[in-house]
Amino acid sequence: MTFAILLHGWHDGENVETDKEAMPERVKPPFRADHVGSLIRPDALIEAREAADKGEIPPAELIRIQHDAIRAVVRMQEQLGLRLVTDGEYNRFSWQRDFLLKIGNVKNMPSRLTVRFHSAAGSRDHTPPSLQVVGKLTRPAGIFIDDFKFLVSVARATAKITIPSPSIVHFRGGRDAIDAEAYPEMDAFYDDLAAVYRAEIRDLAAAGCRYLQIDEVNLAYLCDPELRRQVANIGEDPATLPKTYARLLNAAIAEKPADMTVCMHLCRGNFAGAWIADGGYEPIADLLFNAIDVDGYFLEYDSARAGGFEPLRFLPKDKIAVLGLVTTKSPQMESKDALKRRIDAASRYAPLDRLALSPQCGFSSGIGGNAMTVDDEIKKLELVVETARDVWGG
Repeated sequence: MTFAILLHGWHDGENVETDKEAMPERVKPPFRADHVGSLIRPDALIEAREAADKGEIPPAELIRIQHDAIRAVVRMQEQLGLRLVTDGEYNRFSWQRDFLLKIGNVKNMPSRLTVRFHSAAGSRDHTPPSLQVVGKLTRPAGIFIDDFKFLVSVARATAKITIPSPSIVHFRGGRDAIDAEAYPEMDAFYDDLAAVYRAEIRDLAAAGCRYLQIDEVNLAYLCDPELRRQVANIGEDPATLPKTYARLLNAAIAEKPADMTVCMHLCRGNFAGAWIADGGYEPIADLLFNAIDVDGYFLEYDSARAGGFEPLRFLPKDKIAVLGLVTTKSPQMESKDALKRRIDAASRYAPLDRLALSPQCGFSSGIGGNAMTVDDEIKKLELVVETARDVWGG
């Protein structure tokens, strides 16, 4: 099916119509058809992790099973026509804790924030584990370096790795979760945290990584009035935190190689089809697109909770917005025509050649709680690839 509707771009402040045949194929990430990262873990992998946790199989056997599963999921992504592959986060229990708890002197603690998960089945309150800093931050060893080395060794497409945003170390606990003896001044805390990330990114680059994604939930949470109120209740200023986190993120990626693409994924919570936050990007749009030195943004746009496309007017000419129009919260399939109409609507605020398409989030933020089957996941990824091909060619 050809993309027959007119697509609108902006050139020197004037609205112009753009034919999709003129759209350049992207030869570097983010790609026109992309995805956020996590993929549904096969049952055999989940069972192996559970057995390893109980001491029923040795760690080496778990690694062997993980590697076999990663080889298979890499082939699946490549066969679908994706130009990137991830390891599906198959080496992790969750998208964030496996990374953050390997930072020296970062520990789990009860959260001071209560979040309300919403889904088609209803709502429930949850107080997720938070993090506390009990001493000076260190990086005792590489965190995801070996994981990336294995991924790139079995991939023909561009290998992408995802890491959680450094802002998570601060957000749920605030100042009170940071050891005051180790860090009497918060500037030193942020400096040390950024240094841990710079060291990890340096070693990832040395291992060949040229596509890195930072998963950032807190900037999106700060667009939600209720979460802003809770942040104020723990003594933080929700009006200034976005600027603080922007500086932290810039410091974390300050030494990345010039040929490494760094993207940011923004999410309002995602587990078993449930979400946490509401609110469009408008409160942070200018800062998000113009004060944070990443190359692209994976933007959640699968429901009205994310607001309209108007914030895309702040997107600068050298950055890409990947529209998360395909939901991972439900197996219900979107139609190509509906996706194309939404891409057209977005192109009224940012040119088509600065847009791309993906699911709104990963398919499995942790072990268990999936909203669909592997077959559903494959159909969703196929839809992304086919729609992108219709819209941008290539």
